[in-house]
Amino acid sequence: MPAVSKGDGMRGLAVFISDIRNCKSKEAEIKRINKELANIRSKFKGDKALDGYSKKKYVCKLLFIFLLGHDIDFGHMEAVNLLSSNRYTEKQIGYLFISVLVNSNSELIRLINNAIKNDLASRNPTFMGLALHCIANVGSREMAEAFAGEIPKILVAGDTMDSVKQSAALCLLRLYRTSPDFVPMGDWTSRVVHLLNDQHLGVVTAATSLITTLAQKNPEEFKTSVSLAVSRLSRIVTSASTDLQDYTYYFVPAPWLSVKLLRLLQCYPPPGNGVKNHVSCQRCSMQRRESSNSTLMFREFFCKLSADTNNFLLSWGITSSYGKVGYLISSVEQNEVVQQFVLFPPEDAAVRGRLTECLETILNKAQEPPKSKKVQHSNAKNAVLFEAISLIIHHDSEPNLLVRACNQLGQFLQHRETNLRYLALESMCTLASSEFSHEAVKTHIETVINALKTERDVSVRQRAVDLLYAMCDRSNAQQIVAEMLNYLETADYSIREEIVLKVAILAEKYAVDYTWYVDTILNLIRIAGDYVSEEVWYRVIQIVINRDDVQGYAAKTVFEALQAPACHENLVKVGGYILGEFGNLIAGDPRSSPLIQFNLLHSKFHLCSVPTRALLLSTYIKFVNLFPEIKTTIQDVLRSDSQLKNADVELQQRAVEYLRLSTIASTDILATVLEEMPPFPERESSILAKLKKKKGPGTVTDLEEIKKERNSDVNGGTESTPVNASTVSTPSPSADLLGLGAAPLTSSAPPPSSTGSLLVDVFSDSASVVAPLAPGSEDNFASPDLASSEVVSEEPADTVHDADELIHKFVCKNNGVLFENQLLQIGLKSEFRQNLGRMFIFYGNKTSTQFLNFTPTLICSDELQSSLNLQTKPVDPTVDGGAQVQQVVNIECISDFMEAPILNIQFRYGGTFQNISVKLPITLNKFFQPTEMASQDFFQRWKQLSNPQQEMQNIFKAKHPMDTEITKAKIIGFGSALLEEVDPNPANFVGAGIIHTKTTQIGCLLRLEPNLQAQMYRLTLRTSKETVSQRLCELLSEQF
Repeated sequence: MPAVSKGDGMRGLAVFISDIRNCKSKEAEIKRINKELANIRSKFKGDKALDGYSKKKYVCKLLFIFLLGHDIDFGHMEAVNLLSSNRYTEKQIGYLFISVLVNSNSELIRLINNAIKNDLASRNPTFMGLALHCIANVGSREMAEAFAGEIPKILVAGDTMDSVKQSAALCLLRLYRTSPDFVPMGDWTSRVVHLLNDQHLGVVTAATSLITTLAQKNPEEFKTSVSLAVSRLSRIVTSASTDLQDYTYYFVPAPWLSVKLLRLLQCYPPPGNGVKNHVSCQRCSMQRRESSNSTLMFREFFCKLSADTNNFLLSWGITSSYGKVGYLISSVEQNEVVQQFVLFPPEDAAVRGRLTECLETILNKAQEPPKSKKVQHSNAKNAVLFEAISLIIHHDSEPNLLVRACNQLGQFLQHRETNLRYLALESMCTLASSEFSHEAVKTHIETVINALKTERDVSVRQRAVDLLYAMCDRSNAQQIVAEMLNYLETADYSIREEIVLKVAILAEKYAVDYTWYVDTILNLIRIAGDYVSEEVWYRVIQIVINRDDVQGYAAKTVFEALQAPACHENLVKVGGYILGEFGNLIAGDPRSSPLIQFNLLHSKFHLCSVPTRALLLSTYIKFVNLFPEIKTTIQDVLRSDSQLKNADVELQQRAVEYLRLSTIASTDILATVLEEMPPFPERESSILAKLKKKKGPGTVTDLEEIKKERNSDVNGGTESTPVNASTVSTPSPSADLLGLGAAPLTSSAPPPSSTGSLLVDVFSDSASVVAPLAPGSEDNFASPDLASSEVVSEEPADTVHDADELIHKFVCKNNGVLFENQLLQIGLKSEFRQNLGRMFIFYGNKTSTQFLNFTPTLICSDELQSSLNLQTKPVDPTVDGGAQVQQVVNIECISDFMEAPILNIQFRYGGTFQNISVKLPITLNKFFQPTEMASQDFFQRWKQLSNPQQEMQNIFKAKHPMDTEITKAKIIGFGSALLEEVDPNPANFVGAGIIHTKTTQIGCLLRLEPNLQAQMYRLTLRTSKETVSQRLCELLSEQF
């Protein structure tokens, strides 16, 4: 760095800073700053040209004022002028000012870029370093676009100085992180890998950081870095501290570089293990188990690309002379995007042996006595050790190393340093899932249990709970569950719910004797009832109902538990449910006679919340069937004023209905209506699903169910799950509007009798429907019942109510309330398949007065009529007060469209003419059919749809909280398939599907990139038709 002359001291700046520090109040400081700003402004605007020193001084004062928290709105041009100076100090202040104060959207960016280009071309290492630092500090897309192609050349040039290479590598890393699409992969990638062999360790350290980031998304480009990284790591590990004097930190040779090299190696599987799906693999256990069949796996993978793949290719408007799957296989090597199966070279025994030797040496050094008692020495030494253990866990292929790593971590479990104990527990959680080290981890169970009891730090205790959960199996399940229950009584409130879920999962998963499971769950409710979620007690009831051998024991145990003076409400729920179903199994014992069971439950009734009281009333009516001898006693309770005149309508209605049922129904009818609940269908534990969701967004989200169940809340419809004895035991079948599998439903439900229950059945599975629309059937549109004349081509009389808002509300769902005012409610229920659809419109009269001359009309423009065929059934012109009528609309998509039809409703109410118009939410995405695609297929299609007119992109601010699970559900509800583990960035979302119309099929790919820090999204859609890309982008953008 050039020497600083005396004149560069800037005495005026020192005086100004001294004045600011001597100010006695905030007002005095502001007054002094305003005075200085006025002086600087006058100097800049004066006729006399300022020399470089004065400009530097004043710019430096502005920078200091900005750092004090005041806004600076001038001086930028003077700072840019300093960049052209040949004096280091002036150029340095100019770059510093620009890095801190110049916005990426500034009009001066072009001038700044020109100055930076001049400095980069000057070959002056000092000036090049300043320019590179400025690019990295600003890091805008404009700078990335301007310099991303130039910086790699500087990095790999043979005459570039080491200090500049360091700056260039870190600058390129910054640009790649902010704007990866502007950093081209090219010839320089193979040359930058060889920087790992550079003699200057500063260059190697910077290059390793860059290569690690690039290799995560471009593994094939940088696979040669593995052998070089192993070689460099070996030289560092085996060298003495005196060999790397300048890079030895407290007797640890180059610890930062060692950590970076170990992290780079975690981007790849162990050297020479054949085929590896690098992107989807977190660890290498699958590759270890199947390495002998790697070639077979590779062939089988591509054999799964059936003729459907080629048919799907044609739907994109893409033609290929190859036309066979064999072309797809050969194109894998040409796919430069990432996320593909990587074929690694044959096993290099020397590289693998050298890496194993390095890891063993690191583990051996951890056992050596420390060379210094200072904490910096142990920190550096342990940093390398833990990164080496992470690499061993990642490879999961060397039993000896895994066991040694486990033993080393076990020594840290009792270390006096809290951070080491935490890291050891965290790493052992991962080791516990390896078949090689699981048994070794189990040997430390007593130490972990002791940590659970004695550890002061709550985060360490939480990691101990995680480790106990991970090491649990059938041999130690009862011990671990017992310890968790003991700890639960004194556990921190923040982690109690998670511990409850883990205890419930382990008790169910490893229960050999289900009586132990029942005891455990009841004990769990007793200890931490407030933290026992509904999923936990739902699950215990499901298991008891499904297992005949435990029903009697469960009834007896819960009866005994309810006799405690103070019972948690969740225990009352479980007791009410189980005794209502299986109380007869213990009624033979005089100590648990029917009357005693009833009195015991009823003694808890007045202390419970309304939902629990409702469940207990259902238990009472079950008792009427199970124990006729106490029927009179139960009827007296149901007949009491506290039930029949209860302020809560749900309790009042149950009491009235149950009393009437017990009075008029015969014994046979009661036995039929109140029969024992049938077994629940076997499915994944809802407790496990909740725990996975609690561990973090996107970690283990069960999207498969969303893909299978298209009628989810987001896309319309509801899922009914029996949860207590009061639910209907025989669920009604879902209405299959398009004949997709269910038998046609022809029953019709009577209209509700009061306005309070208006449209109560609109969204239920048993909603009245007509005969289903068969896929591909054209006769549906020729039915004499359909009045095609009701679809007219004109404009509605009144303004359309909240047109865009209503359309956007229904883009990702099919069911809901479309419009509502004080007179009328309009509800929708619809279903679509390929280019056909059927919509049920429910008109509800919210008043007690009839609607006369009720006439709904669909209005389409001429352009829309040519793209969308709508046929409607007429409705009754009179709608009674409190009633609802239904109208069926059959839909056929002929070609893509942009507009939406308008529903115009005219009627007379109390002598007044009413005219209402709303847009009907029939949008292009309703004819979207999801399509699953492999990673390489997706990116091959993506590149083929690269014409500008085929792509539509929108960058917009998030209108709603950026929740990962909600975003996934909306994309699925939009109609496309959600493709997981395809995008190089796991935070991005990728989808694919086909828009079906009568005339053509249009393939569509979408990519949504969230930026949590900026609270913004970038949405990109590519289809084979420009108007489709535009419309889908508009619709989906409004959902986030």
